[in-house]
Order: sequence, then structure tokens, then C-alpha cells
Amino acid sequence: MKNIVIIGGSKGIGAAIVKSQLENHNVINISRTSPEITSNNFTHYSCDILEDELPEINEIDTLIYCPGSINLKPIARLKIEDFKNDFEINVIGAVKAIQKYLPLLKQGKNPNILLFSTVATKLGMPFHASISAAKSAVEGLVKSLAAELAPTIRVNAIAPTITNTDLASKLLRNDRMVENIKERHPLKKFLEPQEVADMADFLISDKSRSVSGQIFAIDCGIVSLKL
Repeated sequence: MKNIVIIGGSKGIGAAIVKSQLENHNVINISRTSPEITSNNFTHYSCDILEDELPEINEIDTLIYCPGSINLKPIARLKIEDFKNDFEINVIGAVKAIQKYLPLLKQGKNPNILLFSTVATKLGMPFHASISAAKSAVEGLVKSLAAELAPTIRVNAIAPTITNTDLASKLLRNDRMVENIKERHPLKKFLEPQEVADMADFLISDKSRSVSGQIFAIDCGIVSLKL
């Protein structure tokens, strides 16, 4: 049984990961709100990753950082504060968590770190300048830390396409928008949170002990395929 710390596990992809890991592992969630979960294997700490001190934890084998943002605007409407806020949520928060828990991770069993990027770092899309810049920094962080922390700690990231979460609700707010999103993807679908949680399950497991420094796209074909 591993000790898994998830930052931002109360909603969306993070919540799906929490639920998928509870049966076999101890899961500690750190977020502003608590998910509606009752389990002997679950502990919640209320915390704003950017404002508060992170809680003291005794043992960690896996650290997962889920917070993200979808801030889509034309470059002329993006303020410098938008870029700063997206960078803080996606990059600075992750760095803060990693620095806090790195000493414990080094003592963990098959320790690993999992971060999140986006397909927008590989596929140029209008209005994605701020989030693409922030998530590109996440990918650079993954590769740099994977080299720095090898062979002790593995570091990887998942880069999903649009996923059916509260964060993406504005992009999926009516049937026409849903169909347009599906049509853009070669597999004629977008993601459900559990699909991303399934990939996370593999990357934090012993089955991926030879995998580090990688960015795994779950893209329904949108980045690599043209039909």
C-alpha cells in the first residue's frame, strides 16, 4: 500500500484519480475544498496551494499535482497578470509542492512525481498563449527534474486534450459546442476524467518503473492524426 499525495483532488481529473487509488492505497488530498469521500484510506487537508503552508506529512511515495487553468483569450486581451496567474497555478504551485515533499519522496518506495500539461503545447491553437506558455514550462520542469532526481525519483506528466470537467464547462456548455469539439478530434470524442485517471494509475505504479522524463499525450488523435 503506497502513500499518495494529491494536490487538487477535489474535482475533475484529480477527484477521479483519488477515487481510483483509494481501494489499494493511502490517499492524502490537499485542496481548498474536500471531495465527498468517506474512506479509512483517505485524508484531506484544506489548503490553498499558493497562499498557505503545506501540511506536514509522514510518508510519501507518490506526489501528484493536478491544479490547472483554462484561460482562453486573444493575445490583445490577455493581461500580464493573466500570464502571471497561469504560471503561478501551473508551475509555481507544483514547484512549491515538490520542494516541500522532496525529502520524504527520496525515502519513498519507487517514488515518483506526476504533473499535468496540455495538448496545446504541441498543437498551436488560437487564444491559448497564456496556458500554453505555462504548461510548456511544466514540461520543461518534468524533463529537468527527471534528470536531476534520477535514479531515485521518476518524474512524468500527462497532457490531455479537453476533458469533461468543471474547468472545461464553458467549452462544453451546449450541444453544438460539444459536437464541434468531438468533430475536431479524429476519434470523434473528448476525454472523461476516468480515462486520464487510468493513465495516471499506470504512471505511478510499479509497471512504469522504467519510465521517466516523459510527457504522455491523451489526445483522441488531435495532435498526431489528420484525417
